[in-house]
Amino acid sequence: MFLTHLECSRCSRQFDAHRLHTTCPDDGKPLFARYDWNRIAAVLSQETLETRLPTMWRYRELLPVHDEANIVTLGEGFTPLLRCDRLGQTLGMQSLWIKDESQIPTGSFKARGLSMAVSRAKELGVTSVALPTAGNAGGALAAYAARAGMDAHIFAPCDVPVANRIEAQVMGANVTLVDGLITDCGRLVREGAATHGWFDMSTLKEPYRVEGKKTMGLELAEQFHWNLPDVILYPTGGGTGLIGMWKAFEELETLGWIGSQRPRMVSVQAEGCAPIVRAFHRGAEEATPWQNARTVAAGLRVPSAVADFLMLRVLRESGGTAVAVSDEELLEGVSLCAEREGIFACPEGGATVAALRHLLENGTIEPDEHVVLFNTGSGLKYLEVFE
Repeated sequence: MFLTHLECSRCSRQFDAHRLHTTCPDDGKPLFARYDWNRIAAVLSQETLETRLPTMWRYRELLPVHDEANIVTLGEGFTPLLRCDRLGQTLGMQSLWIKDESQIPTGSFKARGLSMAVSRAKELGVTSVALPTAGNAGGALAAYAARAGMDAHIFAPCDVPVANRIEAQVMGANVTLVDGLITDCGRLVREGAATHGWFDMSTLKEPYRVEGKKTMGLELAEQFHWNLPDVILYPTGGGTGLIGMWKAFEELETLGWIGSQRPRMVSVQAEGCAPIVRAFHRGAEEATPWQNARTVAAGLRVPSAVADFLMLRVLRESGGTAVAVSDEELLEGVSLCAEREGIFACPEGGATVAALRHLLENGTIEPDEHVVLFNTGSGLKYLEVFE
């Protein structure tokens, strides 16, 4: 095991990685897994990866699970990185790519984080888990908890996409629908965790979901032959993927596998719920909660996030930006992606197409840059949105 300790992302206090933790008890901020990079470099090379199975567990030395017997997997990871010339031509781009997370167990990128978190929780003796969800995370937790033999308690808004609700119920999870937003669901999870002893799997409320999401960055680097793109557009709710990829790039540089060049990271949100966009353009270090959040992109309807300061830090360190698009624009993005490339993106993925259009029009992105859009899930899980 190459995991050495956990570290608070704000105050840098260190914690024993062999014990169960949530957030830092001093400031309530997320904990990050830290590793022994000298030992990893001695046993792992880029050439070694070429012989391994195409899942996110090919990077196991860079991940926190100690005993491989505790890995709870459905084959997640190593999703296609697709060159999109027809879409690129429509938008005036020369090198446009989509990282398509729809082709992953449970149909969304949430499988990565929940596979990792459930695996590590199993290793540390957890038997009952809980999660607030806007949709896809609930289905993913239900699937991995079922595979691990854990009880799962999922709280979702009443208007959660039907596919997500049915998915979690069929997997045997205890699903509670809440008249409110994901923040209201989070409050109920915290209360239940205190009363019933559930382990809280909320976004960045435990240290390991981000370790699963960072594999998107590891894969992107490997798929581009260890040369990173110029720009990454990422739909941002809780922000675990954005933060995880940035962590992955730092770790790859520590290993000497990439240099100091980084993509400009772009947070994409919906106009009806854009706390990170608002905070970024105001120059704030934290985001205030968004009131009356509304958008058809369920994964973007997150009015406040525990890791807001980390997202804003990534955007600024990378020289990136934050963009909000309307529901009409993001649904047009879904249609354009489907018609030009045969990719039925989720509404959140469609938002990145719409955001790219804005950034091309205002000159923030140049037509000859290498740009990656993240489609974080399948449009098949949002059919009622397209009726």
